[in-house]
Amino acid sequence: MMQVLQWFVDLGASVMLPIIIFVFALLLRTKVNKAFRAGLTIGIGFIAINLVIGLLGDSLGPAIESMVDQFGLTLHVIDVGWPAAAAISYGTALGSLTIPIGITLNMLLLTIGLTRTLNIDIWNFWHTAFTGSLVFALTDSFAMGIGTIILHHMLLFLLGDWIQKDVQSFYGYNNITFPHGASAPSYIVAKPLNYLFDRIPKFNKLEANEASIQKRLGVLGDSTVMGALLGLLIGILAGYDVKNVLQLAIQMSAVMLLLPRMVALIMEGLTPISEAAGAFVKKHFPGKDLYIGMDSALAVGHPIVLSASLLLVPITLLLAAILPGNKVLPFTDLATIPFLIALMVPVFRGNIVRTIIGGSIYIGIGLYIATWVAPLVTSTAIHAGFDMESYSNISALVDGAVWTTFPFVWLPNVLHWFSFVFLGAIIVILMIYVNKVRSN
Repeated sequence: MMQVLQWFVDLGASVMLPIIIFVFALLLRTKVNKAFRAGLTIGIGFIAINLVIGLLGDSLGPAIESMVDQFGLTLHVIDVGWPAAAAISYGTALGSLTIPIGITLNMLLLTIGLTRTLNIDIWNFWHTAFTGSLVFALTDSFAMGIGTIILHHMLLFLLGDWIQKDVQSFYGYNNITFPHGASAPSYIVAKPLNYLFDRIPKFNKLEANEASIQKRLGVLGDSTVMGALLGLLIGILAGYDVKNVLQLAIQMSAVMLLLPRMVALIMEGLTPISEAAGAFVKKHFPGKDLYIGMDSALAVGHPIVLSASLLLVPITLLLAAILPGNKVLPFTDLATIPFLIALMVPVFRGNIVRTIIGGSIYIGIGLYIATWVAPLVTSTAIHAGFDMESYSNISALVDGAVWTTFPFVWLPNVLHWFSFVFLGAIIVILMIYVNKVRSN
């Protein structure tokens, strides 16, 4: 059974998700041809998104290397990126168990009304395997690793419910949410920061959303032009010659144009599924809502998310250089900053200034968490058979710098089993509040 599950995981998200969508659509009584087309369209959309994100990474990679040299960074823990973190997570003894645990737990919580999120983004369950594997490595307790996976899943279902209204109002996605391990936690950080920003005189009146930027800057506020300008800035900071600066500018402009269009392709496939799910719930569970949990890749194509993320690349390198005690050299995951801040942007109402400030604070704190967790990530990687190449110490911004990593890994080592009672009670109370109290 586990071999079959591992084979399914190894198919990758772009194959797994269309299969899941197809089966899910059939369960909702969607016609076979319509279900097949929806699954296929979503698969094509994710491949297209990955191609554009690949362009982003391939374009930024050399620029980042050059900026590292320009800034003279000599940090000793390398950021190997989320692909390596996912491979390490699924490569441990706990890795494949996160999928049956997540599916079973999701069905149970939906049945008893503690969540409204049906998370079909199964491949990204690796985020819970990441924390579970680190706890296993730290405590040498398989049971504690399983307990961590369960609690992490519960937190993500909770966040899926919590963020859905903002996802719908800002991104325009009806009955869709993002219980994504790298994206959803930043929503919690953005809430108190936005409360603070709203109370700073003059700053609270500063409008810097997409519409106001275009109104003030005219053609310079267009997303593709902004992409080109940001590409120019990054190229200059990297010390590029004129030819390479211009090439990077066009590549960033292409990303700003293409990514939203690829997201629209996925939404074309998702729309009939979302409508069928809504009709099914309305018929069988009157007065209830069902949110479809998806990859936050659907959010990263927004112009403000992309623009803020590109500006945060040099800022993150600067923070890594100046923060005392940081040992992590941000590298591979700099191209995934859009995922880290995608759910901060709705809280900041699309304000790019707030997003850059909030994102800088979030990533700055995250660098310390990634530094703290680096020895565990390194030992887990070695145990999972990960090729360390010439690296002696590794970490990753995704999920090493995500705040949930700290409590889920640190508390079991300090409080042992009491930490599960403590965290579990908080999560369940919040689930009851979000789904039973607030909804009424």
